[in-house]
Amino acid sequence: MFVRIVKMSFEPSKVDEFLSLFDSKKELIRNFEGCNFLELYRDKQNDSIFFTYSYWDEEQHLEHYRQSDLFKDLWSKTKQLFNHKPEAWSVDKMVSLP
Repeated sequence: MFVRIVKMSFEPSKVDEFLSLFDSKKELIRNFEGCNFLELYRDKQNDSIFFTYSYWDEEQHLEHYRQSDLFKDLWSKTKQLFNHKPEAWSVDKMVSLP
């Protein structure tokens, strides 16, 4: 399993549109094959910056999602709302304390 972290910065006037879009797709993303966990975070200092945090069984599951119609549709709409290029990291979880 690995973790995918994506940082997205939006035009302030587009934040509500993003939140609505994410809300309409979050269950589909979370239930996509190989996705075990999904969260959305908002930056404490800049309320136009968001992070998604997701757990995937294997990298091929994430790649399958990224090639899906669901992702292509969602990303084509989301990227129009950005005010900066998004950043993404795939990381292995090293330690987790409940």
